[in-house]
Amino acid sequence: MSTTFRSRITARLGRTYLARIQRHGIGSSTIKLLPEELLMLLRRDGLDPVRRVATTRASAPVSRVSLPFGMDAWVVTGYEESKAVLGSAEGFSTDFANLAGNAGIAAEQSPGGLGFSDPPVHTRLRRILTPEFTMRRLRRLAPRIEAIVEERLDAMEASRGPVDLVHEFALPVPSLTICELLGVPYADRHDFQQLAMDRFDLFGGTTAPFGAMSASLDYFRGVVKAQRRNPGDGLLGMIVREHGDSVDDEELAGLADGVLTGGFETTASTIALGSLVLLQNEEVLGRLRTDDTMTAPFVEEVLRYLSAVQMAFPRFAREDIEIAGVVIPRGDMVLCSLSGANRDPAYVSDDGGFDPHRATPSGHLAFGHGIHRCIGAELARMELRVAFPALARRFPGMRLAVPPQELGFRKLSIVYGIESLPVYLS
Repeated sequence: MSTTFRSRITARLGRTYLARIQRHGIGSSTIKLLPEELLMLLRRDGLDPVRRVATTRASAPVSRVSLPFGMDAWVVTGYEESKAVLGSAEGFSTDFANLAGNAGIAAEQSPGGLGFSDPPVHTRLRRILTPEFTMRRLRRLAPRIEAIVEERLDAMEASRGPVDLVHEFALPVPSLTICELLGVPYADRHDFQQLAMDRFDLFGGTTAPFGAMSASLDYFRGVVKAQRRNPGDGLLGMIVREHGDSVDDEELAGLADGVLTGGFETTASTIALGSLVLLQNEEVLGRLRTDDTMTAPFVEEVLRYLSAVQMAFPRFAREDIEIAGVVIPRGDMVLCSLSGANRDPAYVSDDGGFDPHRATPSGHLAFGHGIHRCIGAELARMELRVAFPALARRFPGMRLAVPPQELGFRKLSIVYGIESLPVYLS
């Protein structure tokens, strides 16, 4: 990354942070004001949701929470209840305008893209992206994904001593894949790994992720301008060639940022946490090496069990709307716990723990549901189906290099993850 770009990011983040403090004094202290009924959605006990999620789901799968910003919110922890909310674009809005003006969030901080837009804008943008994410189009990336995975395995094999699977494997694989998909410079990937992760970590305060979004969008605006002049073979170049000025620069930067965010950190966390699951299940590790039929069901069970994206984008009721017998008033915010929903006994008929032999039911919510279901779901599956078996085959005797209790997990994050995963390879 160039010195000019790094300086621009630092300056932008500094201005955003100072302005926020001057206006509202918002920082990590804001987190302390949030009720535990909300924070429980962002916490874990190891790989499991905290116990309070299950008790809340059992007693009130749709429950009301008062926020310190003068807003009322509803926490949804049940599977069917979450599907009802996420599947109703008519009943609920995800437009960023609903957040602007609250908790120090300004309208100009909107990241754009699919996640924070409603139809018809969302419909138009998704229609532009969808062709590139069909399995037919994605197959062209398969050889590159396989090569990326093998390159990382080679690099780890050449290392001496313990290897950190997070930094040497889980982060580079999706990062390089997204660079390949978008057609952005590989030299920027390390800086963007941090930018993408920052937006999901709330220890900097509830609005800190929006500063990271702003920095990322700054970069993509420059990439878009370059693609306008000379369209490449990646996603951005394709959109420029096929849609021209019908997609403006701001929309295109937002789409690129959304693809990076949705396709990088979520997949990286699933690879890292899924590798830990493998380390804890020697039988599954062995079967992945020799039984190709094990790969797809393992990936689906890992996606459901881990639910790395713990909470869906916030929804706002367009009108008074009833969910599971509870009336949510117009304008109220609704937060769906994807990790809670995917462990609901009404869905998986047990405690939701990892079961490699489970006939995983269809319809898990790891990628969301409805019109906002992750557009890159099939790309993520491709990466996971290559990464896990390749790791198991290359290092059949890999084992943790530290006691399990010393592993550090994110304490409060929309996308759950592990800070490092040191292993001995053999």
